[in-house]
Amino acid sequence: MEKIVIISSTNRPDSNTLKVCKVYREILKTRGIESSILDMCVLPENIAFAELHGRRSAEYDQLILENITSASAFIFVVPEYNGSFPGLLKVFIDSIHPREWTDKFVCLVGVSNGRAGNLRGMEHLTGILNYLKLHIYHNKLPISSIDKQWDPTGRFNSAEQTNACVEQIEGFLGFISKNTKFTT
Repeated sequence: MEKIVIISSTNRPDSNTLKVCKVYREILKTRGIESSILDMCVLPENIAFAELHGRRSAEYDQLILENITSASAFIFVVPEYNGSFPGLLKVFIDSIHPREWTDKFVCLVGVSNGRAGNLRGMEHLTGILNYLKLHIYHNKLPISSIDKQWDPTGRFNSAEQTNACVEQIEGFLGFISKNTKFTT
């Protein structure tokens, strides 16, 4: 069984982005798929200056090995920051050699408090991921008004939103299995 890493693409503590990641992990778990969450809160505070250009620490190398090198697929949950995605995500991607990303699979989920669910940010990120030769699943799910989506237990308060996430995951797993020997 291959591993899917769900990337919480912000370092904002207790973010809605991380809540969405947990929903996706639970959906994958119900399908018997191994997954983990990479919360950008665990990245080194000085990532832009200490972990780039061949100066990586052993701890950061281990984080990359466990979350990028050993994964076959990723689900990026991407919040809207200033009409795009967080700069920290770009720094993180830039800190990893392009060969670590090549020929892996990606599913994109955008989140925002506004109406468009970070469609623009997902498109910006798509260009970067295409350049890195990742296989991007076509169904990019925008989740709008994210601050109003939750019940008190940390689950979506609407079956419609949960079903949209389930459908996206099922499609993504089908996309992977059609294109590789990835077992589901």
